[in-house]
Amino acid sequence: MTLVGNWSYPTAIKFGAGRIKELAEACAAAGMKKPLLVTDKGLADLPVTQSTLDILEAAGLGRAMFSDVDPNPNEKNLDAGVAAYKAGDHDGVIAFGGGSGLDLGKMVAFMCGQSRPVWDFEDIGDWWTRADADAIAPIIAVPTTAGTGSEVGRASVITDSVTHQKKIIFHPKVLPTVVICDPELTVGMPKFITAGTGLDAFAHCVEAFSSPHYHPMSQGIALEGMRLVKDYLPRAYADGSDIEARAQMMSAAAMGATAFQKGLGAIHAMSHPIGAVFNTHHGTTNAVCMPAVLEFNADAIAERFDMAAAYLGIDGGFAGFKSYVQELNDSLAIPRGLAQLGVTEDSIPQLVKGALIDPSCGGNPVELTEENLTQLFKNAM
Repeated sequence: MTLVGNWSYPTAIKFGAGRIKELAEACAAAGMKKPLLVTDKGLADLPVTQSTLDILEAAGLGRAMFSDVDPNPNEKNLDAGVAAYKAGDHDGVIAFGGGSGLDLGKMVAFMCGQSRPVWDFEDIGDWWTRADADAIAPIIAVPTTAGTGSEVGRASVITDSVTHQKKIIFHPKVLPTVVICDPELTVGMPKFITAGTGLDAFAHCVEAFSSPHYHPMSQGIALEGMRLVKDYLPRAYADGSDIEARAQMMSAAAMGATAFQKGLGAIHAMSHPIGAVFNTHHGTTNAVCMPAVLEFNADAIAERFDMAAAYLGIDGGFAGFKSYVQELNDSLAIPRGLAQLGVTEDSIPQLVKGALIDPSCGGNPVELTEENLTQLFKNAM
């Protein structure tokens, strides 16, 4: 099978090894003549980023870059990015990198023409309608990890540096115009990032599949996404140059983010405040929380995971699936418990408060209350 394709669901996706060479064409399709590449601090000086800037420069598109982006990007990063965008008189954004670069890049494009503060567009009710849609700059997304799926998302997660809460900013036009998924860009990921981002994709699929909301298309995508992670994440972890495994994981990441239109749940409701308070890696935090959440949701999800286990080739139905998840975590050197990530018992009340107001909370198949979330955090310690 040739792992190359041109997809238009959920947006235009140029998928395949080496397709970063088509970046200038993507800029033309999006109407960009002077783009700003937004990425994170860790990627800024790496060859993968510099070679991408070379492609832009060779096409007469400049090589402007903004990289003051933290692992959990906040409104300070956003303000600086918007200032850089305006100062450079740019006409579009190339969001480049993992979840932090992608999320911040999308928000720079979103906020560059708005007059209200970013928190006015939080994913609450119809707050997104407050935005001036015509002022949103075009976006091209280029993921360099295989996890968040932010390249196919209509929202970004931004941390409020004052309250230490992660907030979801949503608008339909934040969905990138063009996505370039080139698995060659992920070959250099270290093992711990391969594991954490891959398990982020897995968590998206697991939670979407667990969600009680009705969305059969997402349900099917989530199931196949789980299979791709099961089959290919161990290979990508063992051999980072396995381009087939890298490509399949890049597909799984986009599938997870597409599937979670059906909803997320307690895994993300827990990991968002943990990341905001303790600055932990998001995907790794999801992975640590997953076994406790599966057990918590058992009565509501066991039957559907009996079916999923059979499709995935896992013996023992839901019980076998739970065992598999812990075995997968262990094989990828994921910590057993939040305490190993630096989370403290005395922080649980603050984390519970953050989880209860997280939009993911409403997608859990079991209602999340202060009492049961407190116990859930303790179980995950």
